[in-house]
Amino acid sequence: MAAPMVLAALVAGLVVGALLRSSAGSDVAASAARIEIVGTLWINAIRMTVIPLVAALTIAAVASSGDAAKLGRLGGYAALVFLALLFAGGFFTMLVAPLGMSGLNIAPDVAVRLRESLGATATATPVTMPSLAQRIVDIVPVNPIKAAADGAILPVVVFSLALGLALTRVSAEKRDPFIEICRAISDALLVLVQWVLALAPIGVFALALALGTKMGASSAGALVRYLVTLCGALFSFTLLLYPVVALLGRLSPRRFATAALPAQAVAFSVRSSLAALPAMITAVRDTLHLGPRASGFVLPLAVSVFRVNVPIAWVVGLMFLGKLYGVPLSAGSLAVLVATATLLSFSVPGLPSASLFLLSPVLAQNGIPVEGVGILIALDAIPDMFKTLVNVTAHLTSSVIVARLDPEST
Repeated sequence: MAAPMVLAALVAGLVVGALLRSSAGSDVAASAARIEIVGTLWINAIRMTVIPLVAALTIAAVASSGDAAKLGRLGGYAALVFLALLFAGGFFTMLVAPLGMSGLNIAPDVAVRLRESLGATATATPVTMPSLAQRIVDIVPVNPIKAAADGAILPVVVFSLALGLALTRVSAEKRDPFIEICRAISDALLVLVQWVLALAPIGVFALALALGTKMGASSAGALVRYLVTLCGALFSFTLLLYPVVALLGRLSPRRFATAALPAQAVAFSVRSSLAALPAMITAVRDTLHLGPRASGFVLPLAVSVFRVNVPIAWVVGLMFLGKLYGVPLSAGSLAVLVATATLLSFSVPGLPSASLFLLSPVLAQNGIPVEGVGILIALDAIPDMFKTLVNVTAHLTSSVIVARLDPEST
């Protein structure tokens, strides 16, 4: 997926849609609906890969890590630090994102037009969302197959984690073939996702044209507000990691900033944590002198599974789409979203905008049209720089904290 092409498709779709809206022709709504079918098909192609991909990746990763878990305290400390920073990022965003979204006011008639385009099922009685207590109960699925069919991704992740852990207690001769099957399924699905990504400009253009037709010129201001809020939240949390290093890692923020700057520069320009890994290893080993276990185990582990940007991006994305489509969101819904994003972040595949692909089932569970994912994916080129920046800074932060918690790693 070429980000410039997708962004160009988004802009072109919004402009053409706004022009059609201003013409006020009698065929505008019908034409937009016909074109939107293309975008809906593209979103459906995304959704069909999510549940099996997450299940296969999670089962294979957990089941094959049984021996690695015996590395002892270092792996345990790293997991705790990862979880703490992921939850901190999500709940921090719940506090600051409303400030950025406060100026975003979507006219009621625009929200109605957006929801009416989704058909009778979306315009009937409003969706009654389950209580927080019911959401917690539903985390452990009575029937994991039904949960997968319903698109309930968090119960599927919980079942996959449990199954993966159970497989670590099975003999290798029985466990290994199952792991290979899961890896083959995930590899095949990743190929399928690449095919879907190749069609992103077409799908995004169709969705953006329909959005521009319904919102008119107001769509530009709404999208800019979303971008500013998301990039601001990502950058703010990046800055927040410096006092975290000082408090928990007992390291001077100035020394940490000096060591992290080369890796951050690579991350921001290339938008790849993996590309920044050599610079991170140099920073940890040669500048901060944290020892071989921090640079040889914690950092590669962090780059592989730790993506602190996921809860931040999901909270802002859900808030934005909730306002866009006129769907109110409670604090309980956002708290469950943070927990879901934290768990799913460990199984995000290494693809552009991969975490947003996993967001579609969560949108459906909150009564928000999944078509909104296409808009977020199209806009992801700019925030992706800030996502990679916060990820790399969090990777280095976790290495410093783990080295402090486990002095034997130095």
